[in-house]
Amino acid sequence: MPRRRRILVEGGLYHVYNRFARGEDVFADPEEAIEFVELLREVKDRDGLTVFAWALLSNHYHVAVRTSAIPLSRTMRHLQWTFSRRFNRRWRRTGPLWQSRYQARLIEDQEYFDQVMVYIHLNPVRAGLVGDPMDHVFSGHREIMGKVKEPLVDVDHALIGFGETLRKARRSYVNRVRAGLEEEAINEPSRSLRLLAPPDRDLETPAGVYVDELGRSTGLERPTLDADQFVNAACAILDVEIERLASRRRDSETAAIRQLAAAVGIERWGQRAGRIAAVLEKHPVAVSRWVAEAARVRQVDPVIEEKMTRLDEELSKWALAALARGELSIRGTS
Repeated sequence: MPRRRRILVEGGLYHVYNRFARGEDVFADPEEAIEFVELLREVKDRDGLTVFAWALLSNHYHVAVRTSAIPLSRTMRHLQWTFSRRFNRRWRRTGPLWQSRYQARLIEDQEYFDQVMVYIHLNPVRAGLVGDPMDHVFSGHREIMGKVKEPLVDVDHALIGFGETLRKARRSYVNRVRAGLEEEAINEPSRSLRLLAPPDRDLETPAGVYVDELGRSTGLERPTLDADQFVNAACAILDVEIERLASRRRDSETAAIRQLAAAVGIERWGQRAGRIAAVLEKHPVAVSRWVAEAARVRQVDPVIEEKMTRLDEELSKWALAALARGELSIRGTS
């Protein structure tokens, strides 16, 4: 029976979770937990995720995130596949590590968002690992409470729905955690939930990031293009001949253009490496390498991200205008 297709929304908020096959207690080993957290931090930076909450238990994980223009499916596939490959290599084992593909639930309103935040951070208490969520190291609760210098959680983003200032928002969040403890009859509210009075400040989110109450993006409209349509349009916008990308040239400028076009096509426009490779008469592995290199470079060079966004926007304008004029025949939109 075919798997049900996921509906993924650009800029959407998701509660994502998965567990290990056969209930293996992989994260009971702190080194394995740290490896997963650092890999999650890496894909967060690479793919522009916003992290609101997270928790690792011995045999599964939970994370609440907002996606960027890069589909959640691509990010999670890389996260789980990379961790699995490294784990199997370290322990000289074979076979699937995860029970299944990741699970993702779209968060569509503030109340559900608040519930997910509390649910994730109380998971270690509910599982009997700790009596106080502050005592669980592998969780975003300590980060939201200001106890971690380099948090994985984007604290202001996580708290923005709870109040306008850090103090008010944190107090509201703590009240929800207390209520969660009482509702579940997990434990008496702990002393760690008694807030100190840190210097207050307004909560901040980066300029240009959507400003509805959940911070969701409408995203660009991207008509579904064939690979040859995409490559031709990208080359026209970048003012470069297709023959140049298809040539054997290895200069840095040509390499950068290949990486830019391939990354935007595969990460944002749903193109396949094999189809782009066929248009350029290249091997699919070569195209995949261009995308991987673009992802690596943009982590250290914000200019690359700006170029990708600009090309993405210009492609959307071009495709929608061509569609309106009846000059573009496509299969649908995504």
